[in-house]
Amino acid sequence: MTGREKEVATLQALLTTGEAELVSVIGRRRVGKTFLVESVYAGRIAFEVTGIQNASNQEQLENFSIALNLYSKSPLPVQSPKSWLEAFRQLILFLENTAGTEKRVVFFDEMPWLAAPRSGFLNAFGFFWNSWAVKNNVVVVICGSAASWMIQKVVHNKGGLYNRITKRIHLQPFSLYETELYLQKKGLNLNRYQIVELYMAMGGIAHYLKEIQKGESVAQNIDRICFSPGGPLYDEFGQLYPSLFDHSENHIAVVRALSAKWSGLSRGDIIKSTGISNGGGLTKTLEELQHSGFIAEYLPFGRVKRETLYRLTDEYSLFYLKFIETLRKEGTGVWNAFQQKPIYRAWSGYAFESICLKHLPEIKKALGISGVFSNSSAFYHKGADGMDGCQIDLLIDRDDRVINLCEIKWATSEFILTKSYAAELRKKVALFKHYSKTKKQVFLTFISTYGVLPNEHSLGVVDKELRLDDLFGRGG
Repeated sequence: MTGREKEVATLQALLTTGEAELVSVIGRRRVGKTFLVESVYAGRIAFEVTGIQNASNQEQLENFSIALNLYSKSPLPVQSPKSWLEAFRQLILFLENTAGTEKRVVFFDEMPWLAAPRSGFLNAFGFFWNSWAVKNNVVVVICGSAASWMIQKVVHNKGGLYNRITKRIHLQPFSLYETELYLQKKGLNLNRYQIVELYMAMGGIAHYLKEIQKGESVAQNIDRICFSPGGPLYDEFGQLYPSLFDHSENHIAVVRALSAKWSGLSRGDIIKSTGISNGGGLTKTLEELQHSGFIAEYLPFGRVKRETLYRLTDEYSLFYLKFIETLRKEGTGVWNAFQQKPIYRAWSGYAFESICLKHLPEIKKALGISGVFSNSSAFYHKGADGMDGCQIDLLIDRDDRVINLCEIKWATSEFILTKSYAAELRKKVALFKHYSKTKKQVFLTFISTYGVLPNEHSLGVVDKELRLDDLFGRGG
């Protein structure tokens, strides 16, 4: 098990509580939920069943029966139940007949697929928990990739499962630190520049990263995995959203719209771009995408709630829509050749900025402000009264009366500040102070791959600089 120290410790602790536990494990597809549960609870799982995508209720019940027969090892097969109440009655009988002294685990994987509409699954599961499991020495784990469904139907259930969850785990993609550990465990000793290149295309999704092969360059790996017919990520996008959401065409439309605007879109902009009507349907789509980790909402500094923007934060989805979708038919070697194009530089800059936003705890630790309460956001102003506009990639507004304005740049070597660029940075700081009316101390923080090359133009401009290595730290 690589990384996941907190999650592993949480799951292990549930075995020692002396009471029944109901734990929900939520996370996007391919993030490693099943592997985590099965690894931590190896040897303790008394029963496990995994839902089947797009199966009928009868097929799910037959699937349950097959799983129960495998675990019971009975010479007489368990009869396939006609309802979920009957299915859980069979499960209770099996668990009672195989009881021991150790705490056991019952694992329902891909629960949203098991609980088809009007199937009666959730009511029957509530009966199982309230009438039997809660009185016994068991850990019941429920898991699902459709994070929004899990939250709405189970975590916030208003019926028999109301307030029954005893522990929640929302499994996030690997951080850069965890990605490095994972690749090292696989015998892949890539430098940190190469690791970030891979992360920009695939994110910290373990199932994607396991396809990286030793002895191939980053470009070769990306070319084989993403652009070669039969490559694992060649058509993953077409399967990803339908596997998680009903009416996934709306989710895909929103993701496509956000992929076209680096800085994000407002709700109104999304409506104009997608044609999705304003109302509960759009709200549900946005919430589901957020809960599953594909998009994020943020409020720019100094703005009001209605000016909230949404950004695409899933690295693979952005990479697919920008490159794989249009280039995969070009043949082998296309990615290596395309890296010299202007669109590659634009994408890499945005992708690196997005990675920095995901590693704010590491950035704060590198700045020595982990213990200082702060709010992080972007800033933009269109300009007025003949003055230029101003856009800040990231600012950290601290309670110690300091604001870090972060300039983020992806470069292949130490970044060289020219005279004109240094003047541009000074102007940006001045414009921010003017438009924001802030009375706080403002520090310009430069985040780049290899830092800033000291010269006469950088002196007095850059107050603090961070490098790739700082993003690989463990957040405070």
